[in-house]
Amino acid sequence: MEALIMAGGFGTRLSDITKGEIPKPMAIIAGKPIMEWAIICLKKYGVNNLYVSVSYLSEKIVEYFGDGSKFGVKINYIKEETPLGSGGALYYLKNKVNGDFIVCSGDTIFDINIKKMLAFHKKRKAKITLLTHPNNHPYDSDIILTDRNDRVKGILLKNTHEQKYCKNNVNAGFFIISSTTLDYFDTLKKVNMEHDFVLSVIKSGQKVCAYKSTEYIKDVGTPERFYKTQGEIENGLVSARNLQNKQKAIFLDRDGTINKYDGFINTPQKLELYDFSAQAIKKINQSGYLAIVVSNQPVIARGEATFGQVEEIFDKMETLLGKEGAFVDAIFYCPHHPHKGFKGEVKRLKKECDCRKPKIGMLIKAQKKFNLDLCKCYIVGDSDLDVLTGINAGIKTVRINSELNQESYVNSTYYANNLSQAVDLILSK
Repeated sequence: MEALIMAGGFGTRLSDITKGEIPKPMAIIAGKPIMEWAIICLKKYGVNNLYVSVSYLSEKIVEYFGDGSKFGVKINYIKEETPLGSGGALYYLKNKVNGDFIVCSGDTIFDINIKKMLAFHKKRKAKITLLTHPNNHPYDSDIILTDRNDRVKGILLKNTHEQKYCKNNVNAGFFIISSTTLDYFDTLKKVNMEHDFVLSVIKSGQKVCAYKSTEYIKDVGTPERFYKTQGEIENGLVSARNLQNKQKAIFLDRDGTINKYDGFINTPQKLELYDFSAQAIKKINQSGYLAIVVSNQPVIARGEATFGQVEEIFDKMETLLGKEGAFVDAIFYCPHHPHKGFKGEVKRLKKECDCRKPKIGMLIKAQKKFNLDLCKCYIVGDSDLDVLTGINAGIKTVRINSELNQESYVNSTYYANNLSQAVDLILSK
């Protein structure tokens, strides 16, 4: 497989590290140039023919990497005589690449199971697949809007979010692209990858999909991010997040756990987070655990809310968390309800299913998607259903109950007053 690495930027914000003597992709992080870490990951998944777009101090990159042979790859250089933006260099790949290829940045640290992402891309029959993820600063990021089948419908540009509520689904700057889309590049010009090229492909009716991943990918374009990422490489967090490795998660019930209980919530207006929820989830984000919501949503089967309305309620939850620098890695919900007799009920959803808690279908879906080791997972909730779900899945449970504050209980169940205490309890184990 082939890849284009964008390595032509000036790296002005990283000048304290580069001193103006090297381009940003050559900044040494954890003993290697940033771009070398990209090559290591690409090569691990069989990407051995690389195109590298270069500009500022390009001779430093060419001098170090040469033809790529000492790194086990072949490197072809593309010299940008004038700045071409984040996507203009794709013009040079017309008639050179055939089939699917990768585009990534030479100033981003990532460790991604590319084989898994490529399988997603092919299964969806997408022309472009964007790697997306939640982050702790969604409001100064491009938000990728998708339907329930992961198809990209649009992009909310950073700092211009006109939607009131939206998913924390941020473009990470890693793409799988079909060579058939390169007809867009009819002339050599400055192109923004997302706002010009990707949006043009979407508007043409071709399928663009979002592959939402919890794996590590971070732009290290500021000294703060650079040094934080260096520490995360050295402590093993970067490689550990690759989905070829077993992951661990804290499953979170929603109503009565993250947000205040208000009966069956069927409008965004009724959802109100606890004051402590964002800080508690932020601790999960920083811990190495994934934060995964698993929620029964019988309002859909009962005809009291549509799928779209329930999605909007979750969007509000994600929006409120994002404003405080917290995020959930995934949301799974069950739309079924076994009991009949409700006005407006949706008959096809009135059934016994494998996903409605205390059954463990949602946990199993999460296990498959994120390669979870359930033995290292917890579930936190405010009802006996959550406790039974944990027992049925063989995982530890923390039962939220304001009237109890016991240290431990039978069947690997612990008690805490609220989500904040529950997270502290889990992270202390």
